[in-house]
Amino acid sequence: MTLTVASLLRRKRDAFSLSVLVGERGLEREIRVPEVSSPGLALAGYSERFVSNRVQIFGQTEIAYLASLSDAERGAALTFVFQSGVPCAFITKSQDAPEQLLVAAEAAGVTLLSTPLKTGDFYRRLQPYLEEEFAPRTSIHGSLADVYGIGLLFMGPSGIGKSECVLDLVERGHRLVADDLILVHRRQSDILLGRAHEHQRHHMEMRGVGIIDIRAMFGIRAVREQKRIEVVVELEVWGARDDYDRTGLETEECEILGVPLPKVRIPLNPGKNITVIAEVIAMNHLLRFSGEDPAAAFERDLIERMRPVRDYLESDDE
Repeated sequence: MTLTVASLLRRKRDAFSLSVLVGERGLEREIRVPEVSSPGLALAGYSERFVSNRVQIFGQTEIAYLASLSDAERGAALTFVFQSGVPCAFITKSQDAPEQLLVAAEAAGVTLLSTPLKTGDFYRRLQPYLEEEFAPRTSIHGSLADVYGIGLLFMGPSGIGKSECVLDLVERGHRLVADDLILVHRRQSDILLGRAHEHQRHHMEMRGVGIIDIRAMFGIRAVREQKRIEVVVELEVWGARDDYDRTGLETEECEILGVPLPKVRIPLNPGKNITVIAEVIAMNHLLRFSGEDPAAAFERDLIERMRPVRDYLESDDE
């Protein structure tokens, strides 16, 4: 994944109140990593661990330090920073840039931008944006719904009833996130967020009916833009297998973008109320998240009730 400086400027010019000071010929430079850095140590002369492929931010501390240097020291430090290949640099709080800073950036063909935001605020807003842009992504065939605040991802063969299940959930007061094609991206190391394609959002295909608009039919509360995926519900044809979990003690997982998710397999046969089952799956996940595991509690209680019998049999030497 790469992002050009021009793309960043186009998308965030208004949000960050950005303006280009010098280096317009560097707008096509590529930003290749989501991390943001400060050139403080490099300006002070320690260059061994300077990460030159990161976006650099000059805050008040860096500008004040540059002002304390002699012209020769300032020129050498800035030349090193900009000639090392940084993609772009920002000056925060709309500070006046030293002349040598402008000259060094222009000479190296690096775009230098200014923002009125405070340094801390700018870090907190730029870093999440870059992480979002560079997040691992994939697309999945299925349906995603928000059920009691839990993101349930329904998967299974085409025509098994994923969309119909989610439609019934919406009718019962739950929310549609995406149907058919789900765009998934990973945030941080263990969070998967799913959303619909921008041209598909809030729409659903019903065989025999056609395309329907969930938002228009059920209102704004029936949809949401994105949702964290927390449980995978695999719908299967009844009889496809005979090893379904009947106690809840054996948990199955599936992996999406390197993130393990709990997986529940549900066999379907005529008359089965998959909607209620989906609500139970969501509520059971909430219970486990809060520290209560009904299946494990049942097993512990059963073992405790069997203890006298086991003790009696162990003491029977005949």
